[in-house]
Amino acid sequence: ERIMVLDGGMGTMIQRHKLSEEDFRGQEFKDHARPLKGNNDILSITQPNVIYQIHKEYLLAGADIIETNTFSSTSIAQADYGLEHLAYRMNMCSAGVARKAAEDISLQTGIKRYVAGALGPTNKTLSVSPSVE
Repeated sequence: ERIMVLDGGMGTMIQRHKLSEEDFRGQEFKDHARPLKGNNDILSITQPNVIYQIHKEYLLAGADIIETNTFSSTSIAQADYGLEHLAYRMNMCSAGVARKAAEDISLQTGIKRYVAGALGPTNKTLSVSPSVE
């Protein structure tokens, strides 16, 4: 019976943390062949505390619903980083981090909070047939 508030942008909040290439890689991907800085979705695996803190900030600011950190967690988008095989894991980790933040703040405030999955556009353009017949 009330209007619910959705969180804001994840990417801009991540930028505020000024994370390095090493931060994006974490221990697990320290020897990965391609650069990972800018792959915000991998942070749900390598820096879950950063993502949790961002979710918490939005919830404490009044958001009723937070979106998972999964804007580019598709095999298509992750292929640029050589991590397409991790799309499922990224989605699961991101959902888990968001769910924990929502549950923790719900318990703290007594107000039920929710998680919505986020899915951005792909970073590839599909070809369109020149014929429309």
